Amino acid sequence: MDELIKELKKFAKARDREKFHSPKNISMALAVEAAETTELFQWLSEDESRNLDQKTLKKQEKEIDDVRIYLARLADQLGISPIKADMAKINKNRKKYPVRKSRGIAKKYSEFGR
Repeated sequence: MDELIKELKKFAKARDREKFHSPKNISMALAVEAAETTELFQWLSEDESRNLDQKTLKKQEKEIDDVRIYLARLADQLGISPIKADMAKINKNRKKYPVRKSRGIAKKYSEFGR
């Protein structure tokens, strides 16, 4: 991830685009790209969404790349380590969703009961 962030900084700097990469602008671009991943699944069945044809799979790969790039750029602009943030979230979710209460259940942790 650090290498990706380094390359993105270099890319933006070489093209004098850093002035456009405010957290606000990047988050808006990120939302657009995330919506484009959703659009590719629109109207597909559950099974179809799990078995994309090669053309749609390639399009989805491009959109996922766009999301990851904007997300890395946003994290860098805000001084957040994506990997550290991810690990902290996983650890938090381990506590909120213990295996004994959440295995095979698609409920929010607050719905587990005592």
